Amino acid sequence: MPEGHTLHRLAADLTEAFAGRRVRSSSPQGRFAAGRLDGRTLGPSEAWGKHLFVTVEDVPWQVHVHLGLYGSFRLTPGSRHAVVGQVRWRLTASARSGAPVTADLRGPTVCEIVTPGEVDAVIARLGPDPLRADADPGRAFARLRRSTRPIAALLLDQSVLAGVGNVYRAEALFRHGVDPMLPGSAVDLATWQAIWDDLVALMRVGVERNRIDTVRPEHEPEAMGRPPREDDHGGEVYVYRRDGMPCWVCGTPVATTDLDSRRLFWCPGCQCADSVAP
Repeated sequence: MPEGHTLHRLAADLTEAFAGRRVRSSSPQGRFAAGRLDGRTLGPSEAWGKHLFVTVEDVPWQVHVHLGLYGSFRLTPGSRHAVVGQVRWRLTASARSGAPVTADLRGPTVCEIVTPGEVDAVIARLGPDPLRADADPGRAFARLRRSTRPIAALLLDQSVLAGVGNVYRAEALFRHGVDPMLPGSAVDLATWQAIWDDLVALMRVGVERNRIDTVRPEHEPEAMGRPPREDDHGGEVYVYRRDGMPCWVCGTPVATTDLDSRRLFWCPGCQCADSVAP
């Protein structure tokens, strides 16, 4: 599932491509009321965690998109592309108001037109988003402290923290030497603030590079004399999808297990109760 940095990058790309422009809107798949937007002018797009909202000028409603596990929203230069696959929503803007561009949405969990009240209801269910300037990390900390669930599970709970997915949770916990099974109620404020600040910085890099990079300079391929990581989930990481491989810091094989139906990765050497943060 795309993590929050992907949605913020997508919101910026859609805003740049379509905001202030009259668009053609269609649903080749026939499963979205795209005609309500046809010929209208779009406003900015905005991300809240893993949710995307596309505004429309002169009307109160918006389009709410959640990509889910398999969704993608691809922008392509030009406005005369053949429809390929099951396209839920196609947006096109012609050369009359700027560079021609097409955006195709495929396989989302959610693609719906929503009222302002429905937008507010979605946002109310979400925890703070590290990529939003209006986020309050104290809200997430309060939720953590009220729970005895493992912190690794809580970081994926979108009502606790919005936008963080499997990669960022594993990497943030590793970078701060936190045992992933530590109960939320045992997390102190200093540890939480350090994790939050790190997520803010790492996810901003993710938006900029459009991939996830979490290793420090001394552990990058060039510094360690190792080949770059090859994986369809992004850039250089410490533990994610590295199960059985030696930790870049201590050499202990990276461990993995299932936690709440999601795959968890961690280093037993760097993230045990008595370890010091790498």
